[in-house]
Amino acid sequence: MTDFAVDPVITSLTHQLADWPLSRVFLYNDARYQWGLLVPRRSGVIEMCDLDAADQAQMMSEIVKLSKIVRTLPGVEKINVGNLGNMVPQLHVHVVGRRKGDPAWPGPVWGHSDPLAWPKPDESPLALALKQG
Repeated sequence: MTDFAVDPVITSLTHQLADWPLSRVFLYNDARYQWGLLVPRRSGVIEMCDLDAADQAQMMSEIVKLSKIVRTLPGVEKINVGNLGNMVPQLHVHVVGRRKGDPAWPGPVWGHSDPLAWPKPDESPLALALKQG
């Protein structure tokens, strides 16, 4: 893992919150959504099938863990989990809390408008939930 690096596009759009056993956990910098991002700390991984079986299982476990956390955050009615990779090929998984009437509803959150940055990312509901364990 010494040569692992997060794509600069991801780091420019997010705030790092934690390291889990496999993934680095990020807050997507758009305060309109409770939006987490997982990036497995493995170099050269583009698709889920690039991970070995143990890492695939761990990745799924971390997706579920983050989904359960996001589900408890204010205003979340539905969880969207996505792995597109069209703009950034490095494997990363979005876990987005949605609600009826959010700015992109009922469409996808990607690219509908410019993000509204979190004023204090470390005080976002997701950051606080992760700190509480």
